[in-house]
Amino acid sequence: MRERLAIEGGRPVRTAPFPAWPQWTEAEERALLETLRSGVWWSYEGSQVKAFEEEFAAYHDAAYGVACTNGSAALEVCLRAAGIDWGDEVITTPYTFIATANACLLVGAIPRFADISLSTWNLDPERIEALITPRTKAILPVHLGGEPADMDAICAIAARHGLLVIEDACQAHGAMWKGRKVGALGDMGCFSFQNSKNITAGEGGIVLTNSAEWADKCWSVVNVGRGRGGAFYEHIGLASNYRMVEWSAAVLRVQLTRLQEQTERRAANAAYLDEALSEIPGLNPVRSDPRTTLCAYHIYRMLYEPEAFGGRPAGEFARAMRAEGIPIALGYPEPLSQQEVIVKRSRFIRERLGLPQQAPDPTPACEEVCARGLWMPQRVLLGSREDMEDIVTAARKVYAAWS
Repeated sequence: MRERLAIEGGRPVRTAPFPAWPQWTEAEERALLETLRSGVWWSYEGSQVKAFEEEFAAYHDAAYGVACTNGSAALEVCLRAAGIDWGDEVITTPYTFIATANACLLVGAIPRFADISLSTWNLDPERIEALITPRTKAILPVHLGGEPADMDAICAIAARHGLLVIEDACQAHGAMWKGRKVGALGDMGCFSFQNSKNITAGEGGIVLTNSAEWADKCWSVVNVGRGRGGAFYEHIGLASNYRMVEWSAAVLRVQLTRLQEQTERRAANAAYLDEALSEIPGLNPVRSDPRTTLCAYHIYRMLYEPEAFGGRPAGEFARAMRAEGIPIALGYPEPLSQQEVIVKRSRFIRERLGLPQQAPDPTPACEEVCARGLWMPQRVLLGSREDMEDIVTAARKVYAAWS
């Protein structure tokens, strides 16, 4: 006789919570108090933001860092620094948070969506070149869930066509591609410090680059169009204020000291889950590209096969797992290429510029992942081996009940 599922009124596998997020200690408290008592709370005059820019850039093997208000702003800062404007096109992935596409649209550019690879859920380089037009100015890969995109292929395509590469590394703190950390593998790269991210101050962002020129341009965009080293009321370009505050940087400097250990712990727990969950029919963990030295595991990803669970859809499996005490959910519900706000704004830009209208880019692989892709948040992977075993036990329990 099968064990009764919790969703049917049975006893759940676990009732204890997984590790909470964000995590902090007295070190964050001291950093905040020191900043408070310093009386210098503005980054233009303070030391915390400058120190964090240097420390975060150095940790990611980058020469320069320019901090800003959040990861969404960081994407927009890069595009504005690059001079990307109305009617330009940026090739990106349809499977990511909407901010990636919004940043393009907010500067008047049109996002073009190349499909993803089912093996990594990242931008498929083989789909990029078909979308390149005379209007294309940049490729914007996303390191989804902390898994680096294929930067070798993407950078090679960009070089052949004279395009910029702007990395969306907002989920990829500390991730490594062929021994090098992401964020400055292209021309510029963006990170987020929003509350769910692998280090956080509630909000915050940064741009990394190895180019002094790009760093200066990004700094200008962040600082109301001033020139670095210029007069306070001298504005060399049109821009807004995207500055990070000293409070955020003080917290992030402490958070950064834990990143390596936490990333390695996530990776070790993910490796255990990869092996254990793959033994359950119908659950296919998304494994790293062999060239990935270290995945940041902002999310743990699985591709679900309904046939192995009596035809029940992925969302129903996720509900059953949550009832067993496992925080798992469907990922992005539809490709960005199909989201109404993206489609409408793209059409508006084309209409204003007198450009021919175009149907949304087809992304069948992305649609499949939207229907069957399951996530667990990074905080789960900070748990113990016993916590990971509970995940596997719950999945086996659901499989036994429904197969």
